[in-house]
Amino acid sequence: MMKVLIVDDDTNISELIALYLRKEGYETKEVYNGKEALEAFEAYNPDIVLLDIMLPEIDGYDVCKEIRRINKTPIIMLTAKGEVFDKVLGLELGADDYIVKPFDPKELIARVKAVLRRSVQISEPAKTRNRIMLDNIIIDKDNYSVTYEGQLVELPPKELEVLYFLASHPRQVFTREQLLDKIWGYDFVGDTRTVDVHIKRLRDKFEGDHSWSIKTVWGVGYKFEK
Repeated sequence: MMKVLIVDDDTNISELIALYLRKEGYETKEVYNGKEALEAFEAYNPDIVLLDIMLPEIDGYDVCKEIRRINKTPIIMLTAKGEVFDKVLGLELGADDYIVKPFDPKELIARVKAVLRRSVQISEPAKTRNRIMLDNIIIDKDNYSVTYEGQLVELPPKELEVLYFLASHPRQVFTREQLLDKIWGYDFVGDTRTVDVHIKRLRDKFEGDHSWSIKTVWGVGYKFEK
């Protein structure tokens, strides 16, 4: 479920926005000043921020600037100000969109969906033919090579194929049986522990802080998370 941080000192507007978003299946958190916004952003880790400009303590421009300094989470500015200068300044500080109050809730929902859609597309792994490129890793299935943080990493063919297959389908969950079928083939003689062993070896080889990982979905299987 996508999480939305709503920052507006008008509690009525915040609650109304939250109501419409929850009806659309989003999770929401509402805060009412700039200081709370920055604290909540770090603790709540939202997928998108709806940010008013005129806020107590720290205004929306400075909140936007601070978020952009550390993170690329999408931001939509919400404000009663409609002058071109205010809109341009918000966008120059890193906002992804700008909507002026009063607004139609349907328009707001459409803007949220559009910005999130663009954000997901931008964050997808770059894939060209049989090569996948992420922040610090290149998986090339044509020559069965993996380059991690600028260094070639020796991987057995099946480990590379597991990594390549999962990275080709980010956020999609696969059962162990599906992975066996896709990578080893339907006539493979063995059990699902084979998948677990290969996943463990991959995790051991790519330890550390990076923007991707192979996640376990308990009771189901595995997925590649970007």
